[in-house]
Amino acid sequence: MTRLARVVCMAALAACVALPAAAAPAAQQAKYIFLFIGDGMGMPQRTAAEQFQGKPLVMNTFPVQGIAATDAVDRFITDSGAAATSMASGVKTLVEKIGVNTALKPVKTVAEMAKDRGMKVAILSSVSIDHATPACFYAHVPSRGGYHEIDIALAKSGFDFFGGGDMRDPDGARAKKKDESYQPLGDAVAIAKENGYKIITSKQDFMALKPSDGKVIAWNDWRQDAGALPYQIDTRAEDINIAEFTEKAIEMVDNPKGFFMMVEGGKIDWACHANDAAAAIHDTLVFDQAIQKAVDFAKKHPNETLILVAGDHECGGLTLGYAGTKYDTDFEVLGSQKISFQKFDAEIFKDFQGDFDAAKALITEHFGLKFEGDAKKDVLVLSEYQIKLLQDAFEATKMGKKERDANEETYVLYGGYNPLGVAITHVLNQKAGLSWTSFSHTGVPISVSAMGAGADKFTGSYHLADIALRTMEVMGEPGKPVIMESAAAAPVAVPAAVAAK
Repeated sequence: MTRLARVVCMAALAACVALPAAAAPAAQQAKYIFLFIGDGMGMPQRTAAEQFQGKPLVMNTFPVQGIAATDAVDRFITDSGAAATSMASGVKTLVEKIGVNTALKPVKTVAEMAKDRGMKVAILSSVSIDHATPACFYAHVPSRGGYHEIDIALAKSGFDFFGGGDMRDPDGARAKKKDESYQPLGDAVAIAKENGYKIITSKQDFMALKPSDGKVIAWNDWRQDAGALPYQIDTRAEDINIAEFTEKAIEMVDNPKGFFMMVEGGKIDWACHANDAAAAIHDTLVFDQAIQKAVDFAKKHPNETLILVAGDHECGGLTLGYAGTKYDTDFEVLGSQKISFQKFDAEIFKDFQGDFDAAKALITEHFGLKFEGDAKKDVLVLSEYQIKLLQDAFEATKMGKKERDANEETYVLYGGYNPLGVAITHVLNQKAGLSWTSFSHTGVPISVSAMGAGADKFTGSYHLADIALRTMEVMGEPGKPVIMESAAAAPVAVPAAVAAK
């Protein structure tokens, strides 16, 4: 560098130093906060749903996009307990824990902070309302398997609206069955009613709800599996889906002091555990419809509303590409599937007594796969290799579940699920150009989407716990974890036998 160039650079630097620092923009505070959690929803799940739909997902159009690591303190690949505790309270913790830190001290959630500020609170989920993700916003227990303790916490939370699946152990009977010495804490439904909650189970009564009805716990009349809403692909006209729950919740909690709402698309995760891409896609799409309800609300309150969308982890190791199709994909193939793996297992195949030839008709009727025809002209026609995969799976269904789970080969192939159901969805998914690496969670980072007041805080790369801390700031609270010291907040011990999922 010449002497003249050095002088010019030094002069420019001096000028910059002499300039007064620009005032930092005031932090934008949100009055209405939505947090949408797609359980098990990684980037592949988003992209697959978008490709199947043929147009962008609402969540993917948000102006701010970030990426978050999901690891727990004691395990790189997290579970929903540790992940949701991070997203609710801003701490990294141990797997299986609900609303507590590594020392098992209760940590205050953004939902509880909102309630203390006079805001209304709604917690919604497409799985049971006491499952790990929703529980982390109102309960503080050392094990996600402590459903009774979680149900009691729900009944005493004072939150304004709960909707989705039901409670798995409101009276403690489930826990007592595991441990006869267990002493239930009461009946959560009765306690909820004593605390002013109205219990709603029919769609007709649900649609008739008005804000004047006060606090509400609403669940769908038909819980397909483990207290959850049916998969969207199986939903009937008389069922309430997660988008409808969201729309009604907005109506119920909208008020001048604002609200906090957490909406979980929990069955995205469950479908991915079973490697059922079509079921996962349909649940992702109805989850996106729920997000649209929030966007519609935000249009009326553009400077006061924050909408966040994130997964808590990816599930299934979904890959957009399959060796057998090389670079080809055909997402429309998934449209031939008419029911979920769950409905096939629990209703269609449950009492099946026929041979493989008899099973072929069921496979074609419900999944569209064909055993005859020209595979070059019709992608749904099965090859000899694919038929062999289905035959092998059919034979594996004759083994007892314990025998299959103890066998490394069958467990790796079918993950503890009905072998034929898994093989069917695997073959169909592969024809679409999709594949799976696991029947469990994976450790890949997940996408975070944000729009509205304070959305800029969610750009960049961070951990799930930062979602809670930054949400606290947007709410007007200090962005740091808060340990709850009161005796009433102390976690209730859960016996080991009861805690086991």
